[in-house]
Amino acid sequence: MTQSPEIGLQEFLAAQVQLVDSALQQWVPEETVDPSSIHRAMRYSLFAGGKRIRPILAIAAATSISGETSGVENAACALELVHTYSLIHDDLPALDNDDLRRGRPTCHKVFGEAMAILAGDALLTLAFEVLSRLPAISAEQKIRMVEELSRAAGTVGGMIGGQVNDIEGERKKATAALLDSIHRAKTGALLRASVRIGGIYAGATPDQLAALSAYGEHIGLAFQIIDDVLDIEESSEALGKTAGKDQAQQKITFPAVYGLERSRIMAEEERLAAHAALASFGNRAERLRQIADFIVQRKA
Repeated sequence: MTQSPEIGLQEFLAAQVQLVDSALQQWVPEETVDPSSIHRAMRYSLFAGGKRIRPILAIAAATSISGETSGVENAACALELVHTYSLIHDDLPALDNDDLRRGRPTCHKVFGEAMAILAGDALLTLAFEVLSRLPAISAEQKIRMVEELSRAAGTVGGMIGGQVNDIEGERKKATAALLDSIHRAKTGALLRASVRIGGIYAGATPDQLAALSAYGEHIGLAFQIIDDVLDIEESSEALGKTAGKDQAQQKITFPAVYGLERSRIMAEEERLAAHAALASFGNRAERLRQIADFIVQRKA
């Protein structure tokens, strides 16, 4: 799986989305497989669109280590499965209580709360089955990827821990420390794991993995900063989810702590730091640099 420099970023992203979606189709049971109701719910949310940023980051990270990384898209699928599970659960009435995701009604609005909870559980479970069944890599690599994903999705510095801090932080005083504790875990951990999993798949050295980790931390913050800004500046139609909910729920966001202008500056600082983290890779990491630019410059 090479990355031709002649192909522009948008064409590259579109091609990777197709690659990842094709692999996901192979891993997720068809809607007709019993019990069909859960598989319909899983596929409804999984194939509702989305940028597939996390699996694409894994693919680009692997390619920065080894130019030919056939099969990494299967490992990357695990990241999208966990991400989609988190979106289904985040949208539930007990959490963010949202009716719109990826431009269509949320899973619980279509299939009911019970089925949405189970669909999220099933996607999370399937992610680890995918990693355990990857061909052509060592058992040690599989174990390391399982560890990366489970920690990134977990309670200590991971996605669930960040969600807990987010819930408990509602209507509290918006401070930089609380904001950092929420978003490094809730959003940043899985983005960091994405590049690390790609690196592990491709056999990255400790130094290479450390560089990818630093890059992942910077783009993780940049991603959340821009998400918070767009929640204020863009419409629900543009975002594919309900705009303005952060302010309505008095959530702790970057604009709430720093203001919109400073938040934009901070995102740019993180973008530049992400570029700097990849210095040792040279041109092999050009796609990762382009993705960092895309994350900061996007409008939805």
